[in-house]
Amino acid sequence: MPEILSVSSTDLELRREKLRRNRQIQIISAIWRSFAITGLAVGLLWFLIQPTWVLKSKKDIAVSGNHLLSDETIQSKIKLSYPKSLWRVEPSSLSASLKQQPGITRASVTRRLFPPGLKVEVSEIIPVAITQTPSSVDSNAEKSIRGLVDLDGAWVSLENYKSIREDKLPQLKLIGELQQCRPFWKQLYQAVSKSSVPIMQVDCRDPNNIILKTELGSVHIGNPTSKLSEKIKLLAKIRRLPARVNMNQIEFIDLSNTETILVQMNHKTVRINSRNN
Repeated sequence: MPEILSVSSTDLELRREKLRRNRQIQIISAIWRSFAITGLAVGLLWFLIQPTWVLKSKKDIAVSGNHLLSDETIQSKIKLSYPKSLWRVEPSSLSASLKQQPGITRASVTRRLFPPGLKVEVSEIIPVAITQTPSSVDSNAEKSIRGLVDLDGAWVSLENYKSIREDKLPQLKLIGELQQCRPFWKQLYQAVSKSSVPIMQVDCRDPNNIILKTELGSVHIGNPTSKLSEKIKLLAKIRRLPARVNMNQIEFIDLSNTETILVQMNHKTVRINSRNN
């Protein structure tokens, strides 16, 4: 028969005592871990609710990515009451609100811990022209609203850019209601910007007869959706007109028909075949 090992009652008691001690140690360790975690949480909460973590003024908002709008302008568009706990600020709500502001196409707001504050990063419209639009209240040309327009026809009043320097404004001027020329504005601007002859102004008050102010004088290009690139290229040929006409007597140049350049002078109209010029 197999040998049966006998265990004394003393050995059993020692083992039970060892197990009890191990369980006690585990319980005490668990209690200490709970105390430690609770203490850390309370300490962190106490630390975070201290006056240090409070927005005291707009100066605690750091702005980046802006080129036209000043830091102060963007800070003023963030509607907060001061002092404001940093942890009661909702960055996503502020970001969404900023995106709705004129001239801002993208906005991101995040908390900054050291030093406590907000970080605001924005993207603005890239203006390509400055507009002169008659006021909706008074059509008098002397009472007009100046603004900036981007490549896609988005318009922003210059009232939003009170701090911008004149030398930072686009050189190209757009006259007339933007709504009338918005359907063809992108195509028109891209053609104008590629012109070898400097163009200072685009007048779209009559959408069927766009008038360009160039260094050669006033140029009528007619409907901007018809052979636009070809009409703009004809401006280079007009530079040779001084040899054939008196430039001082020119009232305007008509390029609405790409086959024939019409030069309206004080008392006559000169027709020039654009193919042979």
